[in-house]
Amino acid sequence: MEPATVSFAVEAKEEIARQDWGDELKRSLLSSYIKINGHLRRSEGKDSLELSSENAQIAKALYSFIHELYGLPLRFAYTRGIGFHKRVKYHVIVDDPDDILGDLEVDFLEGKIPHNAVANDDLIAAYLAGGFLAAGSVNDPKSSNYHLEVALSDENYAKWFSHILNRVTSHQFTSKVAKRRRQYIVYLKRSDQISDFLVLVGAPDACLKFENVRVDRDFANIGNRLQNLDSANFGKTMAAAKRQKEEIEYFVGTIGWDRIDNPKLKALMKLRLAHEDATLDELSEMLSDELACSVSKSNINHLFRGLHQEYLKNHHGQ
Repeated sequence: MEPATVSFAVEAKEEIARQDWGDELKRSLLSSYIKINGHLRRSEGKDSLELSSENAQIAKALYSFIHELYGLPLRFAYTRGIGFHKRVKYHVIVDDPDDILGDLEVDFLEGKIPHNAVANDDLIAAYLAGGFLAAGSVNDPKSSNYHLEVALSDENYAKWFSHILNRVTSHQFTSKVAKRRRQYIVYLKRSDQISDFLVLVGAPDACLKFENVRVDRDFANIGNRLQNLDSANFGKTMAAAKRQKEEIEYFVGTIGWDRIDNPKLKALMKLRLAHEDATLDELSEMLSDELACSVSKSNINHLFRGLHQEYLKNHHGQ
């Protein structure tokens, strides 16, 4: 059996979890993660804080951050889901968490973000990283639908989360909030802003992968657009050439070659009949060689335009 492929979102999250965050940044990251994904449990008269993740590397990072900052004994557990996939969920459990929650200013009932956790851009970046680890996702760059989001349960908190993201001074974000069933989604849709977000929260390798795929697709799209443009221009050229041929044949059939006094126009008319698919540039080159003087593309265009106007005047006057 082949190993399961790791999604782009998981790659980004694991890269964030591996980053060497400083102590203050760890606090901001934990404050966000706990606020979004923490659960208070009460058993036998004692409280415990449970942090869960389906990713072992994220759970390990949470365990390490809390232990390094607070030196508290922690419990680590896992549960296996039922059903076809039987996904494993990892749990970091903190007993008597009041001191940690107080230090991180986490309030599960209040839909605000503590000022100390987002006092500058670096702290905001760590706070956003915690939110993305807790409830974020990003579409694979191979998808043509660029989308990054953090799914939150509280509307007011979602608005605050979007506000601090848009407040970052090192990048320009225009995140929005939308309701999806019982959740409030803070999301980015612009590919350049998704790239900036990945860099901001500590996933530069994921950003590079995202940009490489995006640039390849954009070049392919540009190639397709140019091909379509070439096809459209070729079609217009052929239609114009067909009309010019019909108009030339009309004049030759009506008045004959002898009554066409302009030698340059007469030579051009003969070249067009002989080279039905030639472009104006090619006609310009051929006519210049034949007359031994320079005849520009604009001059060719001017001659054909005069011929067309004369054709309309004579043809409609019949």
